[in-house]
Amino acid sequence: MTHILLVEDDPAIAMSLKVTCKREGWRITWLDNASSVLPMLHSDEAQDLSAIILDVGLPDGDGLSLCQQIRHTSALNALKDIPIVFLTARSDEVDRILGLEMGGDDYCAKPFSPRELVARLKAIWRREQLLSQQSATQTTATDNTDGKASSSLLPNSASANNMSGQALTFECQSGVWHYQPLNYSLMWQEQKLELSNTERKILLTLLQAPNQVFSREQLLNAVSDYPDHRLARTIDSHIKSIRKQLATVDASIDVIHTHRGLGYALCPA
Repeated sequence: MTHILLVEDDPAIAMSLKVTCKREGWRITWLDNASSVLPMLHSDEAQDLSAIILDVGLPDGDGLSLCQQIRHTSALNALKDIPIVFLTARSDEVDRILGLEMGGDDYCAKPFSPRELVARLKAIWRREQLLSQQSATQTTATDNTDGKASSSLLPNSASANNMSGQALTFECQSGVWHYQPLNYSLMWQEQKLELSNTERKILLTLLQAPNQVFSREQLLNAVSDYPDHRLARTIDSHIKSIRKQLATVDASIDVIHTHRGLGYALCPA
């Protein structure tokens, strides 16, 4: 059963969401304060979590800070890629950007429709599945045409027994990358990258066409089913965060190239 953690201090909103999710056959764990979140995430109850719905304004803490802790606490490594959707009463553009920069995957501004929130969660999960399937399809097509690894996707022989998705290897100018859809693990230079869902999707999009320059709008459309609700400039923030993570592995390689007025690519054009 799909298990959702809801962190919201307004009982009316919580009850409305619980009713809507119950209709979907989902199980909801509801917490109404920030201090209870981390203990719950460290417990066995969090092992089957599918997503977190997190209110930005909580009576005893900051939902943005909680998100950052989930993404970057080593003890919560198993949950660092879990989808996080923010609930916010703040309509200011800066607040929305900040939430995405902290590692959020999407947001709903209050007042909102519970059915819309459910649709957003489904869209996030569908995007993950489609991205993996598209990568696997491209891998097969490339392997059948020329069998070469350069700037292509190669099936990992170790993935033969992978029931949830085919492991992939990307080779391009920046080196060798490995992606495991089973646990959403993306590795570069044999080092696992600590990325948010959105950051990982951006890199995978770039890796599938390393010589192509992607505009901010193209990247936004590739990583979000609701691009109209997100801002193209957030891509810049995510790219900055990705570069920072890549620099911890090898600061001597300029992996992502900026093409002024155009966008980003993995290989210089």
